[in-house]
Amino acid sequence: MNWQNAIKDYQLFLKIERGLSQNTIDSYSRDLEKLQSFLEENAIKVTPITIDDDCIQQFIYDAAKKINPRSQARIISGLRSFFDYLIFEDYRESNPTDLIEAPKIGRKLPDTLSEDEINELISAIDLSHPQGERNRTILETIYSCGLRVSELISLKISDLFFEEGFIRVLGKGNKQRFVPIHHSAQKYILFYINNIRVHITAQKGFDDIVFLNRRGKGLTRQMIFMILKGLAVKIDLKKKISPHTLRHSFATHLLKNGADLRAIQQMLGHESITTTEVYVHVDKSYLKEVVETYHPRM
Repeated sequence: MNWQNAIKDYQLFLKIERGLSQNTIDSYSRDLEKLQSFLEENAIKVTPITIDDDCIQQFIYDAAKKINPRSQARIISGLRSFFDYLIFEDYRESNPTDLIEAPKIGRKLPDTLSEDEINELISAIDLSHPQGERNRTILETIYSCGLRVSELISLKISDLFFEEGFIRVLGKGNKQRFVPIHHSAQKYILFYINNIRVHITAQKGFDDIVFLNRRGKGLTRQMIFMILKGLAVKIDLKKKISPHTLRHSFATHLLKNGADLRAIQQMLGHESITTTEVYVHVDKSYLKEVVETYHPRM
């Protein structure tokens, strides 16, 4: 088994067996390609079957000179997953990354925006522009439902259950969940569909997609990033933001206003409550309020 074939088979495994998104698969693949390039540059002739922990350690040591600890940890995690796959398929008996310790990294707290900053961003949208109403609806939808950007661009008209007050979201690993949607966000979506989208001829395969570009195709992740980046510049916002910032803000504002952490976990589509708990650390005032409100000695 050579590296090219092993990586190709692994990509199929990640897509079919684990149901990962193409972006995640590409990220795993890039780390393996870096390892392959390192081996070629140093004339180290090993296959995915014969490579050992010493060789992996050399690669990690070389990579550490160029990347930060968080990226190192991600690469080690990706390699560990790849060799676990080879063990699963009976190509190997052991994982050469088992004895390699990932660098210690602190928990990275997500950036958030205040309610005023979000309102300012949305107010900065030029509604006289042909895509103005669409862009406002996009921001309102992400913030109202806490969507990932991949979930937003794949949202379908058939996923809208407004009478029940929910939308159906296809999340990571092709897992479906139903997320409540506020009536104001429903209003913006319906206005966009009935007054803007109706004048766009949807291309084949995009008939059911909610948000379309001018050519009738679905939006890309990059387009959503550019919309937000342009608005941030327009209002002179000094924070570095992305669509995920709106998702983080959604969760943080819910928690701050008294929402249950388990409910937030379900709405965000987090598999583990540990992932959701990061929002407790974002706003420490919430913890203080909980003690002051519910402790019998207060």
